[in-house]
Amino acid sequence: MNRTVAVNRIRITIAVCFLIVLSFVVVSVFWYYEYQYSLPTPKPANYHDVNTGAVIKLPATLAVSSNKPLLLHFFNPDCPCSKFNITHFKTLVKRYKGQVNFAIVLMTSKHYEAKEIQETFKLNVPVLTDKTLAIQCGVYATPQAALINKDSRLYFRGNYNQSRYCSDKRTEYARLAIQDLLYGKVAMEINPLAKRAYGCRLPDCVN
Repeated sequence: MNRTVAVNRIRITIAVCFLIVLSFVVVSVFWYYEYQYSLPTPKPANYHDVNTGAVIKLPATLAVSSNKPLLLHFFNPDCPCSKFNITHFKTLVKRYKGQVNFAIVLMTSKHYEAKEIQETFKLNVPVLTDKTLAIQCGVYATPQAALINKDSRLYFRGNYNQSRYCSDKRTEYARLAIQDLLYGKVAMEINPLAKRAYGCRLPDCVN
């Protein structure tokens, strides 16, 4: 009986040690990703900044229509930050769909059908694969927003939020840009943190 008790104690000890090690690994991995995406995304070596007011040459199928501004959502399906941003982007579409046109620009080297992306967002918005739009708008990370006014000029390019979970109401940069544009502000006061990109680097095929 004593031997059985001793064996059981050893098994329990091993199980407890295994759980401790497993917990440590999980916490370490979570911390690593949190830390990684809390750092600004490095700019590509050949990056050229694009100033607000620059004319954006849109595809013929996406020319600004209905006298509305256009928000381009730069999205990578394999980027964790892009996934965290989906709910917030859907909120913007539902809130401003009568005043602003929206489109998703895929930033990935993989092939996705437009329908797949629309089903991911549960939104019927155009899905583009024209990666030159990122260069035109000065985008080098995902997720990023580019708001283009009715004259096809860049009004805002930057982050959706300072928080990767888009939970900080005070730093909803893309929403504030939409609001300022709709209120008729010629130019918005851009917080430097709005333009300091965070998230996933664009694939090599884009840079």
